[in-house]
Amino acid sequence: MERVDMHRLQELVRLHRMGVGARETARLLRMGPSTERDYRRILRRAGLFDGAPSELPTIETLKQAVQRELGEPKRPQHASSIEEWRDAVSKMHIDDGAAPTAIYDKLRLDSDFKGSLSAVKRLCARLAKERGIQAEDVVLRVETEPGEVAQVDFGYVGTLWDAEEKRLRKAWVFVMVLAYSRHQFVRIVFDQKVETWLRLHVEAFTEWGGVPAVVVPDNLKAAVVRAAFAIDEPCVLNRSYRELARHFGFKIDPTPPRSPEKKGKVESSVKYVKHNFFKSRQGEQDTGVLSLELERWVHEIAGQRRHGTTGERPLEAFRAIEQAALEPLPEAKWKPAIWAKAKVHPDTHVLVARGLYSVPWRFVGQSVLARCIGQTVELYVEDVRVATHERVGPGKRSTHEEHLPEKRRAFRHRNQEYWIERAAQMGPEVERYIRMVFDSDDVLLQLRVVQHVVTHLEKYPVERARATCARASFYGTCTYGGIKNILNKALDREPLPVVVLPARGGLEKPRFARDIRELVELPLEDTDASQ
Repeated sequence: MERVDMHRLQELVRLHRMGVGARETARLLRMGPSTERDYRRILRRAGLFDGAPSELPTIETLKQAVQRELGEPKRPQHASSIEEWRDAVSKMHIDDGAAPTAIYDKLRLDSDFKGSLSAVKRLCARLAKERGIQAEDVVLRVETEPGEVAQVDFGYVGTLWDAEEKRLRKAWVFVMVLAYSRHQFVRIVFDQKVETWLRLHVEAFTEWGGVPAVVVPDNLKAAVVRAAFAIDEPCVLNRSYRELARHFGFKIDPTPPRSPEKKGKVESSVKYVKHNFFKSRQGEQDTGVLSLELERWVHEIAGQRRHGTTGERPLEAFRAIEQAALEPLPEAKWKPAIWAKAKVHPDTHVLVARGLYSVPWRFVGQSVLARCIGQTVELYVEDVRVATHERVGPGKRSTHEEHLPEKRRAFRHRNQEYWIERAAQMGPEVERYIRMVFDSDDVLLQLRVVQHVVTHLEKYPVERARATCARASFYGTCTYGGIKNILNKALDREPLPVVVLPARGGLEKPRFARDIRELVELPLEDTDASQ
């Protein structure tokens, strides 16, 4: 049985609770009918279909339910086991039209073929995909009801002036068009990032005052968007997009790869915007001016023209019919959640949105998923949250001490006051000794010595640490080896020598002192007398 991503199963539960039929659910989630049926039975037996669409079971709950039925998933096989038979299979399947079972039987009879029927089926499917679109794959024209479908896409419009960054940049136009009225929402952007993609959806729904039942996005050229709808690969944007869909209550119906004709309404709208609006403004590059003109153009020109297919004016059809058919906007404000994939570096940190965030050190070298919502960054490994941070600025670090190895985490602190403060917690003798070590060399920084001394002393009772530092201070020992020697030989338990200093002013008559009267009574020598 094909294993399905837990987020797709979460979406399956949501669609079931919304009353979507099994066949439609399988189509929307790109599942085979049998796969959808098997998982629906598993989830129903686990009692996960009961409840509101907005209160879905957690990923962990779904994973446990599936594992109880199917056990641990098998490791995927990345290379075909029958790649050497590719040409023969291609001839029989593509050129001659033979079915996978017939190809499998013939290969077993005519050669030393040892592959499986499943491998033949997978290779045939891959060859058919590589062959491209055939006549039977042509999309038939489908009429939509008011408020039912909106299609969305980006279109490249050349180089424009970015007033914020004060430079020329590549620009795109974002177009979302309602399939019934052909009314458009159009914006100029300088990137196709996840944040931009989600923000523009929210702006479109807000401007329209409602939400269409289904949104049909493209497999966009930007890598971050293209990866979102790849069926056979884990996707990052899709998670963010699913959260947006759940909040606003619409369903996502991605266009199949290499099938632009299946979203022809937005394809035509993008071409119309580029050729009608931008072609006549080739010399204008100020985005601020163009954005204002574009908004007027959408309502006064594009919205008032008679559409060649519908024969209606898009803005009038929208206001008269389609706007009332849209789903109402949710009362709660949308909080964008952006998912990103990152790798854990040897310093236990991952780079997310140009900020650095720590995870437990045992995940070094692995990939994590980061969920950025508001000022919070959540980090997940295999759908389990392993860290939560407050968002930091570009180049800044957020480090949790418990994420570092216990025996080494203290060594990241390079500030002398930090180690003096740690020493002071063991007693004044330890603090005085550490200050003495720092001052023992006017050129060489003694930080490494202090780090090892403090961490070593913290392993012993406070009384021994104090006595050890008192002895080391008495003898002027400023080395890590000296501290270890005192503790190893238990010299800290020995009393310090008693030094007796003579009291000052104790002599009755100093050795070389003379009475002042003797000096006064001495005759004065006349040094000026004649010789």
